[in-house]
Amino acid sequence: MDLTDKPAQVRQGEELDPEAIRQFLKDRIPGLSGELTISQFPSGYSNLTYLIRVGDRELVLRRPPFGTKAKTAHDMGREFRILSALKPAFPCCPEPLVYMEDPSIMGCPFYVMERIKGIILRKKPQEGFELTPDRVRTLCENLLNVHFLLHSVDYKALGLEGFGKPHGYVKRQVEGWSERFKRAWTPDAPTYEKVMQWLHDRMPADFSKPAVIHNDFKFDNVVLNPENPLEIIGVLDWEMATIGDPLMDLGCSLGYWVQRDDPPEFQAASTQITNFPGALTRVEVFKRYGEKFGVPLDNFEFYVCFGFFRLAVIIQQIYFRFYHGQTRDPRFKQLIFSLHLLEAAAKRVLEGRESRKQ
Repeated sequence: MDLTDKPAQVRQGEELDPEAIRQFLKDRIPGLSGELTISQFPSGYSNLTYLIRVGDRELVLRRPPFGTKAKTAHDMGREFRILSALKPAFPCCPEPLVYMEDPSIMGCPFYVMERIKGIILRKKPQEGFELTPDRVRTLCENLLNVHFLLHSVDYKALGLEGFGKPHGYVKRQVEGWSERFKRAWTPDAPTYEKVMQWLHDRMPADFSKPAVIHNDFKFDNVVLNPENPLEIIGVLDWEMATIGDPLMDLGCSLGYWVQRDDPPEFQAASTQITNFPGALTRVEVFKRYGEKFGVPLDNFEFYVCFGFFRLAVIIQQIYFRFYHGQTRDPRFKQLIFSLHLLEAAAKRVLEGRESRKQ
């Protein structure tokens, strides 16, 4: 049974020019021959991802969403550069092939990389994918292991020392995401004022070991080996990667980490397998990460609350595009409900209702 991730027909309004793509690839990637077809990976809410088949070769094209104005949030060149530097030291990176900054091809910068063909676990795992409690726990442990492996890369040896500003990272993130939320706020959304103030008042010092951080590390951004589905062979969606505080990166991941004892309405919004029997809890993830670094970690509540809030800001920014008619994607209409759920989750943390018990 083929469980690998499948593309779909390109969404209306997000079509690419096949002839322009054909000529671009022909001039820059030697050896391509055969019929060119374009399909689209339908998941994800930010940068658009297409499968380009040329004969037997499978490539992936990444471009910003249509209608976006936020260049820094959709910097294709930055994403291409970090993949190019990181690939030799972190084998789970896709191999980047070519970047185009000139908007003459499709009206925006974009890049092309090799496809990592495999299984991507989403909200409803593929039929035939066995998820016993033991397998779920192993998958959670392997996800944490790969995340820690990324944070262990010597970024200075890869020439990435200037790729981010680790000093003052926590403060910039709290203040920056708060400002982004305020700019993207819509009248039908919660204000998050209490959450933003709580985070501002309780900012810890930066972690002592800055690292390459992914900033969107979760199950549906990793690729599993079709021959061994418990093994992670790829990590996708590097658009927000930088050099910064690895505990903030871990907190971002925990923002997605719905678990079995969360309220039913929060569990219903889960997009991962983290509330399946056998999954690690948020506390277990945080504790095990500290054990890998060899130091006990503090401020669990801060990092989890930040993870919930940051995810809410990302959703608010996407919803803003729908609210103002910049996209017709019908999925975006439902995001307003997620904003209310995430505010409730963040408030449970700051009000002391997030349990530290395992």
